Amino acid sequence: MSVSTVTLGARFGAYFAKEDDADESAGAIKASSGTVYTVEINNSSNSANTYIKFFNHASPTVGSTVPEMVLKCPASATVTYQFTLGIAFDTAISIAGLTAGGTAGTAAPGSNAIVKVIYD
Repeated sequence: MSVSTVTLGARFGAYFAKEDDADESAGAIKASSGTVYTVEINNSSNSANTYIKFFNHASPTVGSTVPEMVLKCPASATVTYQFTLGIAFDTAISIAGLTAGGTAGTAAPGSNAIVKVIYD
């Protein structure tokens, strides 16, 4: 999992991260506390739904660490979620892309989803 980060200095979220390999291996967007304001999920390469799991943990164990938030992206679609007040993570912000919601899913999508996150 490879995360690219850019400093924005914007009103809602000072940083932008792009994960172009969202799969069953969790990757840290931020290894300390932060707030998520916008998430864009590009699942256009998949013929099935993809679930992006957000963890309040720097190195979660996918399949057993309970996600803080799970966002669904339908097959062959791109979805943007905006959180005006932000979603706070008090430990870290990590993500994984899977074919099932909830805690237990561990199977990666057929193709990796692309996830963009604006956060502080």
